Amino acid sequence: MKIGDLAKAGGVSVETIRFYQRRGLLPEPPRGAGARRYSQADLERLRSIRAAQTAGFTLEEIATLLGLDHDDRTAARSLAEARIAAIDEKIATLKTMRTALKDLVKDCAHGGEGPCPILGAFSIPPKTSPVSNHTRARRV
Repeated sequence: MKIGDLAKAGGVSVETIRFYQRRGLLPEPPRGAGARRYSQADLERLRSIRAAQTAGFTLEEIATLLGLDHDDRTAARSLAEARIAAIDEKIATLKTMRTALKDLVKDCAHGGEGPCPILGAFSIPPKTSPVSNHTRARRV
């Protein structure tokens, strides 16, 4: 199959195929008397890459996984355990971010006069009205 067919079957763009080739994740078939041809094995490899990405593996980790012997349980398990730890850390960070944002939303909803605590938390300066800017410009 041609590169466009491979991309379509794998659910990615042609540019993604080329990117994976530059990264060494997918082989680049030799150019024969025309367009390069990809095999079913190339499609399976592409699908494996996509599945590993969905599981949260980085491209470097995927390259390592692709290079492992299918009997190398220790290395595969070690990579997966490290990825789980990284995901757990990311989840903890996201939970902290969510709690902080929920608190800001609550403070904004129940707050009285004054600036919105959401905008204040991120040091977003208040807008000035166009009239006051125009007035200042004439005074100068």
